Amino acid sequence: MKMLVKNGRVVDPASGIDETLDILIDKGKIVELKPQIKVEDVKTVDASRLVVAPGFIDMHVHLREPGQENKETIRTGSLAAARGGFTTICCMPNTVPPNDNSGVTEYILSEARKNAVVNVLPIAAISKGLKGEELADLADLAAAGAVAFSDDGKPVANSLLMRRALEYALPLKPFVIDHCEERSLSEDGHMHEGFCSHRFGIRGMPASAEEIMVARDIILAEQAGARVHIAHLSVKGAARCVREAKARKVRVTAEATPHHLVLTDAALETYDTNFKMNPPLRSEEDVEALLDAVRDGTIDVIATDHAPHAAEDKDQEFDLAPFGITGLETAVSVLLDRLVHKKIIPLGRLVELCASNPARILGLDGKGRIGPGADADLVLLNLGKEIVVEAGEFMSKSRNSPFIGWKLKGTPVMTIVGGRIVYPFAKE
Repeated sequence: MKMLVKNGRVVDPASGIDETLDILIDKGKIVELKPQIKVEDVKTVDASRLVVAPGFIDMHVHLREPGQENKETIRTGSLAAARGGFTTICCMPNTVPPNDNSGVTEYILSEARKNAVVNVLPIAAISKGLKGEELADLADLAAAGAVAFSDDGKPVANSLLMRRALEYALPLKPFVIDHCEERSLSEDGHMHEGFCSHRFGIRGMPASAEEIMVARDIILAEQAGARVHIAHLSVKGAARCVREAKARKVRVTAEATPHHLVLTDAALETYDTNFKMNPPLRSEEDVEALLDAVRDGTIDVIATDHAPHAAEDKDQEFDLAPFGITGLETAVSVLLDRLVHKKIIPLGRLVELCASNPARILGLDGKGRIGPGADADLVLLNLGKEIVVEAGEFMSKSRNSPFIGWKLKGTPVMTIVGGRIVYPFAKE
């Protein structure tokens, strides 16, 4: 059935649009975009006083399936994504077994077709077993449907292996994403190294551990003429490296997470393991530098690094608890409240960071924009609606969020994937 989204404020920086328009959808595609479309026999969605944006794309999600379905599944992760305004999510390969061969890639895509309510795109491993010793068969993984390569959760410590990965990826559509961490500096650390780590008595992870690996990856990418994407950028020096590399036309892109943009290491004063993540929350100076990098284009993408953990995993002594937080269901509201409403960035820039740029970087034709011929993946935002983050409302299997109890202004109210409303969820 056709769908007509009426009277919404359409915000699409990829097409240079920010005006009140109607959107006509048919067979999963946008077929018309103009004021006051008149058509009969159509399902109508009244978007008055709402923002209509291209569906948001999360380039960095951990879905845990296969192997750790007690934490998350492809199904529950996709439901969390839909509730959070994301129409496409890219899942990292640190599953059990890891996504280092075409069989696992094909399994993920098969399960997503059967069970997911949003688009799920697999990111495959750089190295076999995520061990950083031998390259996975990148060409075979690309042919199976991988959109990128990463050992995320683990850095590629061997520089020659990283160089080879960049070179082998060159003729392929997928590109390399690296978790930048020099483990010899950060090993056994549990938070950012600085004033707060000394005050709280927690072993720290220095900023230099990230800066060294970001600089190395940029050098290798520049030498190979290859693309590299820096995952979850978190420190001032690393942002400076990316900015300088872009000025030299190195093919580098970078992402930051909502939590690294709005929280600092001071939050760990309570030893709440829901604030424990890798990279760790950094200093106030680092947060300000990241916000500058978001404003000036150094950072291309905001991604959640959604990392669900079972309650019993997080409910341990701080040093024993795993890194990671959930993010799919809180990200958009946090960003609207703390960045857009506080005028740190305009709404159009947020859409660019969460939709247009991820689509461009991933090479997703038809996504990240609103116009005739584009996929009918949309998110409707109520900028004025106030919410309180409540764990009991999460669709994710896990509740390890640092934002529980936060009062936020602005939230997704509808998510449409391929012309089908996937949030709010249909009553059974």
